[in-house]
Amino acid sequence: MDFTCRAVARLHTVLILLVLVIPTNAMAIEEPKYTVIEKDHDFEVRLYEPTIVAETVVDTSDFDEASNEGFWRLAGYIFGGNKVRQKITMTSPVTTEQSQEIAMTAPVESEQLGGSVRVAFTMPSECTLEALLVPDDSRVILRQKPQRKFAAIKFSGRWTEGNFREHTDDLTTWFVPSFLRRNEILMPVE
Repeated sequence: MDFTCRAVARLHTVLILLVLVIPTNAMAIEEPKYTVIEKDHDFEVRLYEPTIVAETVVDTSDFDEASNEGFWRLAGYIFGGNKVRQKITMTSPVTTEQSQEIAMTAPVESEQLGGSVRVAFTMPSECTLEALLVPDDSRVILRQKPQRKFAAIKFSGRWTEGNFREHTDDLTTWFVPSFLRRNEILMPVE
């Protein structure tokens, strides 16, 4: 099989340090292609091109635990845990989906599925679903995602469930049209 994807194996810890220390554009890590449809300060509406992902579902409702376990499962696949022991280039973002699909720019996107969380790695753009290497781990699934539109917010700092929820709230508030928002003023009466 002529497989054109090449990889640079890096430890998870090193990737986290690079994300914290080096600006994203200096890291030369491929990101999915998108067009910005609307921009307002830190908020954007983006139209993403179709992508291929390797994903896994982790059976725990603990967001941080699921993100970590899912990351390592998928890292095993791209670092050679496949039928021909070939590495695949690391890309951004690693994604986890929670409740509704909200793309985060780096490093994670997640989805709450009852008592489990879905974690996904975006595959390099030159890869096709047919040419991707078969994962050794049956919990790693390869699939094509169609063109999608997302509201996005960028933030720095650690990737934690608290930061995720705080910025999701900010994004939701920005993205919901004002005529759909409900406001109340309450005054105490004696």
